[in-house]
Amino acid sequence: MSIRVSNQDAICSRIIAGCMNWGEWGANLTINQAQELIEDCLAINVTTFDHADIYGYYTTETLFGNALKKRPSLREKMQLVTKCGIKLVTPNRPNTAIKSYNTSKEYIISSAEQSLQNLNTDYIDLFLIHRPSPLMNPEEIAEAFTQLKNDGKVLHFGVSNFTIHQFEMLHKFIPLVANQIEVSPLHLDPFVDGTLDQCITKHIMPMGYSTLAGGKFFAKQPKDRVMRINKVVNVLAEKYNVAPDQILISWIIKHPSGILPIIGSTKINRIKSAIDALAIDITDEEWFMIWEASTGKEVA
Repeated sequence: MSIRVSNQDAICSRIIAGCMNWGEWGANLTINQAQELIEDCLAINVTTFDHADIYGYYTTETLFGNALKKRPSLREKMQLVTKCGIKLVTPNRPNTAIKSYNTSKEYIISSAEQSLQNLNTDYIDLFLIHRPSPLMNPEEIAEAFTQLKNDGKVLHFGVSNFTIHQFEMLHKFIPLVANQIEVSPLHLDPFVDGTLDQCITKHIMPMGYSTLAGGKFFAKQPKDRVMRINKVVNVLAEKYNVAPDQILISWIIKHPSGILPIIGSTKINRIKSAIDALAIDITDEEWFMIWEASTGKEVA
């Protein structure tokens, strides 16, 4: 179950496994547990794994790479996505004095090469600039991307958290195939600010993170806005005989841009639940019921 982006050869599974919480920032999986989770994901056709160099304070890529080292044959069955550009203050990067961004050619190339080593792989399927920097030079980024591609180290390139204008600027210098964005019933901006419109017109792959709003829908004391949404979601969940989180995923994937949800859970049953949600086809009116619950008013 995969999607092809424009005329590119980049292929991502319809549901993406987000690895941010695999290590120090979350579940603290052992190498064996990470290997098991990789294999479980591949068994249900979740073949794309989303990383960033900073995850786990620069340690989670290595966890994944060590798991992959135990069964290197799994590499050909998966797509690896990772990101660079954010510099964190951490003992793992003692020369970083302040949290900042770096999108220089030298930094991008060195970050990619470090991720290759961490992930125990010869190439990265999709490499993203993690956040736009006010100082980014699109020509310099394009030079870095071109060198990485020519060297066979990265197959495809994209961005994360870019506005439509920032995306357009860089896209003029180097072909981009993805924009990784926050999107959920609690974060509606991409539906109205042109981001998803651009993805459709440019044949760009929108990769959606925090599609379940970081667990806010399942909080013990949810805020009023969440309670309004949950009320509608629970009615629909009963109608379709599915779990509430599956209704939320079905709401995301209904958009014609083909949003690819990134599921950050380390529980394979939660990832499988997202896969099963692909079969749910809520109606347009039901989609707008959730929209109205989120905004607190009917559409104009």
